[in-house]
Amino acid sequence: MQLRVIRKAAIGCLAILLAACTVVDLDSDGNPIIPADPSAGPDYSNQTPAQIAQSLWASKILPAAHGQALDWTALKQAQGKLNPTENKSVYVKFTGKISALDTEGLERNLTAIVNGEQVSLQLGPIIKGNAVRDAAGFIRFEDFKNQVQFAQVARALNKQALSGLPALDAGWIGQNAEILAAFTLRPDGLADGVALEIKRGAAQ
Repeated sequence: MQLRVIRKAAIGCLAILLAACTVVDLDSDGNPIIPADPSAGPDYSNQTPAQIAQSLWASKILPAAHGQALDWTALKQAQGKLNPTENKSVYVKFTGKISALDTEGLERNLTAIVNGEQVSLQLGPIIKGNAVRDAAGFIRFEDFKNQVQFAQVARALNKQALSGLPALDAGWIGQNAEILAAFTLRPDGLADGVALEIKRGAAQ
């Protein structure tokens, strides 16, 4: 009788232990497949900066830029709220008249007049700043191996932006254009502008 009771108790304990166990799937080599941590960031370890920029561009960067872009009035309001030493990366969408275009050298640029103010946009091939990367808000330093890779992705995104622009020549001067761009917003103005989209002929 005692043996039967012990056996029943052992079977009951075994059933409880089996019920508590989680079945883990195995891969083709018989190794357990560990589910991805839902709180983990993206894995960029096996991608080049150019590949990361290309993968993010159409799917995330452009939608974020269109969704977050400030108009000129909102931009000026945001500028007025900055602390004296504060900088902020932002996307901006505005219409301006192209007044100058420099297509020589390594630091080419476009100048547009917006509400009476001059706005400068870099055309490369040397491009300064991280505004395209940082304005997005979802590209985090902790998702990368180190500071070098983080900086390389910023440069790759700048190049990706310029690769999608139309061919710009003297024929654009004097024309109105609708521009989507990233800037570093400072208390004294805009810096390190990079255009993401430029469309000619928009009315001011």
